Amino acid sequence: MKVIDLTPRGYCHGVLNAMAIVKKVIKTESYPRPIYVLGQIVHNQKITKAFKAYGVISLDQKGKTRLEMIEQVNQGTVIFTAHGISDKVIERAKEKGLTYLNATCRDVLKVHKAVKQKLDEGYQVIYIGHRNHPEPEAILDIDPSILFVEHEKDAMLLPNDLGDKIFVTNQTTLSLYDIQSVLAIIETKYPSYIFDNEICNATTVRQQAVLDQEKVDLMLVVGDQKSSNSNKLAEVSKKSKNIPSYLIGGVEDIDLSWLQNISSVSVTSGASTPTKVTEEVIDFLKQYKKDDPNTWHHQTKLSVTDVL
Repeated sequence: MKVIDLTPRGYCHGVLNAMAIVKKVIKTESYPRPIYVLGQIVHNQKITKAFKAYGVISLDQKGKTRLEMIEQVNQGTVIFTAHGISDKVIERAKEKGLTYLNATCRDVLKVHKAVKQKLDEGYQVIYIGHRNHPEPEAILDIDPSILFVEHEKDAMLLPNDLGDKIFVTNQTTLSLYDIQSVLAIIETKYPSYIFDNEICNATTVRQQAVLDQEKVDLMLVVGDQKSSNSNKLAEVSKKSKNIPSYLIGGVEDIDLSWLQNISSVSVTSGASTPTKVTEEVIDFLKQYKKDDPNTWHHQTKLSVTDVL
């Protein structure tokens, strides 16, 4: 079976920076304990579990905002994740006397800056993103006037009387196709709109590698179910290349039935996926033979902390 390792894949600069910050706090005794992360430092459960082994507490409660979650932190050090944080949460951390570090990705910070600038200039801001994701949560907290769009139907429901100064931007981890379909509707409603495409380069080049790959029988994307960019890689492969594609957390999630009647498979990974996890998937596929049960074992050999 031919195994194709797509590049680029794996960690982006935002993830590397966020993880470096957590590691620094763990190693530096002068930072007050306990150590909290407001959410998942990056969207990968394996990384969250690895940091937990070092005493890091990740507050990630469905349905609760960052502003609500920080009320649970009364002492110690709190780290804000790569996905961005609102000024309100930072101010609350200061009020509570907490030591805090901001691991927000520089690409996300760029979106925050652009949105604030356009609001100051009197623009109506429209933001394209995914509901229940921390990146839009922080953006929408900037100003209640920001209009949020996830799907085409949301764009169709936007008011027609927004004036001539319309600024549109987006979540950094979206698919190119998510934006194109929504933008087509926005352009019809507001022909004079300004669009600032903020899909980050790491997301773009990984999606482009999927689009440019040769035809294969199967594609595996290694990443967390919560990872927006990992989900989008699988979606691009399915929709644009018509390749059967699966998102897996690691080698242990491979269904051997996927491999029964194929001669080629490609592998990529999301921007928050540890390299060792992806390499374990690739190594398994390279040694796999459908007629040899000795090659079928696919439980991970990595310990909890091996991924760091």
